[in-house]
Amino acid sequence: MKQHPHELDNLVDVLTINVSRFFRNTLAFDYIADKILPAIVFDKKNDRDPSLRIWSAGCATGEEPYSIAILIQELQRKESLSLSVNIFATDIDEKVLKKARKAVYPYASIKNIKYRLLKRYFEDQGKHFQLIPRIQEMVAFSAFDMLDKRSYAPSESVFGGFDMIFCKNVLIYFSKEYQERIFDKLHRSLARGGYLVLGRAEIPTGEYRRHFRKVSDCGPIYQKR
Repeated sequence: MKQHPHELDNLVDVLTINVSRFFRNTLAFDYIADKILPAIVFDKKNDRDPSLRIWSAGCATGEEPYSIAILIQELQRKESLSLSVNIFATDIDEKVLKKARKAVYPYASIKNIKYRLLKRYFEDQGKHFQLIPRIQEMVAFSAFDMLDKRSYAPSESVFGGFDMIFCKNVLIYFSKEYQERIFDKLHRSLARGGYLVLGRAEIPTGEYRRHFRKVSDCGPIYQKR
């Protein structure tokens, strides 16, 4: 593998499963829009902290982090907010990251989007839909290995301190040992009181069960104690 790095890239393509669409699990996104984001913003106002930091781990072709960006943009429109928003989106697969940066999607990827949001944030190009630049600019994509022992958060983020982390349908592909290693990263990367959004079949493992409390079955969604 060291002598043929392209073979490693091919192996990553085979072993990683990239299934994604905008607002996948609509119940979870509705709960985040109605409950979680307003709660975070309320705390930010009280603390006079205008920054919002979010990490989408295992972002695939970008539908998840862009969905988050749309929710935040809608909240800012509704509440006339002025937030410094930093959304970091990572994946181990460079090929899907390249697609994510282009932000061009087929109908199958956008079928869960409400019509008013589709008209507001996408340009219809016939067979595909192009996300508008304003939303693209809210998301920073980079390659990141969740099992890399040398770092616990994306280097582009400089430090953790995330208000929310999405790590949906990633853990199910790892053994319990590796899941605990990933939960260590997620726990260390979250700010106190930060939220963790997992896939439907995923729960905190081992000692990390006591470090999170479930706030909703939609997702499910946990909060760091």
